[in-house]
This record gives sequence, C-alpha cells and structure tokens, in this order.
Amino acid sequence: MDTRDLTTQVRQQPRRFHDGGDLPLGEHEGDPPDPDADPRIVLERHTEDGLERFSMERRIAYLDRRLGEILVPADREFRTDLTSVPALFTWLVPKTGAHLPAALLHDALVAGSDPESYVVAGSRRIDRVEADRVFRDAMADTGTGVIRRWIVWTAVTVATIFVGRDLPWPRWRTWSYRLAASTTIASILYLGYSATGDLFDRSWWGAADLPWMAGGWWRELFGGLSGAIVIPLALSLLWGRLRIAGAVAGVMLAVLLHVTVALAAISTLYLALEWLARRSTAGAWGLALLVVVAATVVFATVSW
Repeated sequence: MDTRDLTTQVRQQPRRFHDGGDLPLGEHEGDPPDPDADPRIVLERHTEDGLERFSMERRIAYLDRRLGEILVPADREFRTDLTSVPALFTWLVPKTGAHLPAALLHDALVAGSDPESYVVAGSRRIDRVEADRVFRDAMADTGTGVIRRWIVWTAVTVATIFVGRDLPWPRWRTWSYRLAASTTIASILYLGYSATGDLFDRSWWGAADLPWMAGGWWRELFGGLSGAIVIPLALSLLWGRLRIAGAVAGVMLAVLLHVTVALAAISTLYLALEWLARRSTAGAWGLALLVVVAATVVFATVSW
C-alpha cells in the first residue's frame, strides 16, 4: 500500500456508480451495464440459520480509478447483510444510507467465495487490502461524510489485519500490524480502566496512577479526554504504513470506551429479558419489577 493512498483526498464523482444490468438466469445472459443510468439496488430478504441476509436482484457497477469497471454480484447466490456493523455501533454507522452502494460493493469484493462474487476486467483477483481501498473511494463517490468513511475504512482495515485472507503483505508485516493493533487496544483498555478509577477517586486493583488525571474533577475529566486523543495518536506510530487507521481506531476506542460499555450493558440486559421472556413470562415480569424497585430506591435516596 502506497502511503499516498491514505493522504490523497478523493474528489466525489457520483457517476462512477451506475446500473450494472440484471443478473444471468438460465440461458438469459443478463442486460449489460448502462453507464448513463443510476444504480438500482433491488434486494430480496432471506433468513438463513436465523440470520437476516439479502440477495441482489440487479447488479451495481462501479468504475474504479485503478481497476476499471467492477460489477457486483457475479451471480444470484451472493448474500449480503448490507453494511456489516455491530448493533452497538449502528447509531454511528447505520446499516443503510448514502454509503450502501459502497458497502454492497465491498461485501462482494471480500466474500471469499469460489468463484469470486464480482466481475472485473481481465478477471483480475482483488485482494482484501485493495478492496478496502476501493470501499473508501466508493464511499467518497456516494457522498458519505469524510469522518464516517474514514471510521468505516478503519473498521474494515482492522478486520483485514486480523482475519483477512490472501493479504498482499509479507507474513512478518501482517504480524507486525496485528501486534501493533493488539498493543493499541490493550493499552487503551488498561488506561481507560485506570482513568475511570482516578475520575471517581477509587483505587482499583492493578490500576496505574495517571499523571494527566491529577487535580479536581473537572481537571481530571479534561485531562482524561486529552489523554484519549494524545496517547492513541502516539500508539498509532506502531502501525507503520497503516498509522492513519491506527490513529482513528485508537481515538475512537478511547473516546467512546465508556459509551460502548454502557451500551453493551443495556444491550445485555435487553437480551437477557428477551431470553427470559421466551422461557418464563413470570420470571421476566419479576426481573422487570426488581429493576423498577431498585431504580425507585436509588431515585428516592438521591433526591432526599
């Protein structure tokens, strides 16, 4: 990957996306792409093993700046979950929106199926790093906001580092990226744990005393926020050529750590209630009543 790929601003060109025609069916080879027609996203919903998936009834065509025209999918067997984002983060990156054509394109490029789920000139094989680059450029062409597209690109880049197949890097480089990412994540989680103890004046087991968290509550709060930006930026230098991904991933993790933990706790409680409600209605009502009583006691204690 050329470092210039990460610093060059892509100029939005919406017409790079266009209608890819319909898919082959039997003896019908399908209509060819139409560069003058807008892309048509026609999806059919499927439930497979309890998971929601979609097939595409028409192709999307994308004219990449390096690879030329890419058609997705290659056949009717392709399945997508739209934008692959954990439920905890759909408030930040929704499953659908302006970025959807780019997300469908990326899903096909990294599907890892045999034969491939895309068609490209010369039957060229697109590795996952290149697919991530195409995704980022395609999001720019759809008008996706700059911050959102760099967040999404960072997320898929981290996934590529840990679970990507057929990577274009030497094995040593892949493991250096994995070590850098693991070090960044572990460091931020530990510092976040320590900072939380400092903020609430609690001495937690194993926590470090952080010099930027000294002073009154407001000083600790702003010191913690500054640390959540400065330290991940420093750790991103471990990522080498992918330091921009390291910086974005680190800052997002540090700044949103407590929000994510709170959302995870709420989601876990909700899933527990759903699980209990399916098995014991009385048990679910009992747990709900317990939560209401506890909330009432806390409210009364704080108020009076």
